[in-house]
Amino acid sequence: MKEVSSFGVCYPKGFIAGAVSAGLKKNGYDLGAVFSEVDCVCAGVFTKNKVQAAPVVYCKAALNGSVTRGVVVNSGNANACTGEDGLADVGIEAKTFGKAMNVPASQIMILSTGVIGYRLPMDKVLSGIEAVSKELSVENGLKLAQAMMTTDTKPKQAGIDFAIGNKSVKIGSVAKGSGMIHPNMGTMLSVITTDVNIEKSLLQKALCDATELSFNMVTVDGDTSTNDTVLLLANGCAGNELITDETSEEYKIFYDNLVAVCVDLAKQIAADGEGAGKLVTVNVSGAKSKEDAKLIAKSVCGSNLVKTAIFGEDANWGRILAAAGYSGAEFDPNRVCISFGSDAGKIVMAVKGRGVNFDEAEAKKVLSESEIEISVELMNGEDSATAWCCDLSYDYIKINADYRS
Repeated sequence: MKEVSSFGVCYPKGFIAGAVSAGLKKNGYDLGAVFSEVDCVCAGVFTKNKVQAAPVVYCKAALNGSVTRGVVVNSGNANACTGEDGLADVGIEAKTFGKAMNVPASQIMILSTGVIGYRLPMDKVLSGIEAVSKELSVENGLKLAQAMMTTDTKPKQAGIDFAIGNKSVKIGSVAKGSGMIHPNMGTMLSVITTDVNIEKSLLQKALCDATELSFNMVTVDGDTSTNDTVLLLANGCAGNELITDETSEEYKIFYDNLVAVCVDLAKQIAADGEGAGKLVTVNVSGAKSKEDAKLIAKSVCGSNLVKTAIFGEDANWGRILAAAGYSGAEFDPNRVCISFGSDAGKIVMAVKGRGVNFDEAEAKKVLSESEIEISVELMNGEDSATAWCCDLSYDYIKINADYRS
């Protein structure tokens, strides 16, 4: 599998994108779209929060259709907790973009992110949709990534190319996410495009399974949003033989590359968490089951005490073991080993559940890096899992104390 690149949604054949400044935010792009020049099948995963924004409700219903052609995204307003009016507004958005692109409204998906509890300023939104429909091109994918940003400090894109048979296949993507990020996704949106030719049901399976290994293994602050959505559009332009069998080599190749893109996006989201200075990777190994490994990895990533220790560059490994202990996973604390750093420079902190002597200066050096690995070895089985988070800093409070302003 090739290394993931920074190519966006226009990397696969047949996709165009763009963005405009519609006045939904104080400055910058805030409304964008991606469109396929031919019919797509579409898969989606959504927030598990019981409070679901109007675009989420709409997309979950629209996903039942056989064809999808495009996605409209806005930032600055989540269109969440807006009742029937908000849902009606989503329908108007889809109808407007569909008319501009000469396709049925039912073939358009809508995503929103921003402040909760306010109706969209529809005059600005509809003017923006009309404008962006004239700005779509292969060259404008980065603008879409920029239009999705809220408290993000940088746009997020990922792409990869690979072969299925004698056909070149590509995956491209954009994502946003910075705060309200927690397993089961958070305030994160992602649109993934591919020119692979694949059956809709298999596309959905691939996205669900890839999400479990990527987006659902990220936490920034423990909050799960009302708007999380990941959409995956496949238009078949690569020309490979239709993939219909999940046991086939062709499906495995596509799935492995999709996972690589999703993991890359997940790590970008974690690294750009609100106020973050460090990307933290938590590797759990030797678990009795995959579920136990995931529970512990997510629990360590979700611990505010662990994340503040990382911010303070304090090798407080006891907080890691404590987080594993309340995760709900089955393991023997007296067999656990904990270390910081990669294999090339690993510093062991605990063996068989007990602290060992280590060089505090070396530990401080490891924790001063912008990317940090934590290893939790359970010595209890063969399963493993990885999760990602960031440190928790003073700036997180500053950002969220005046988010609406």
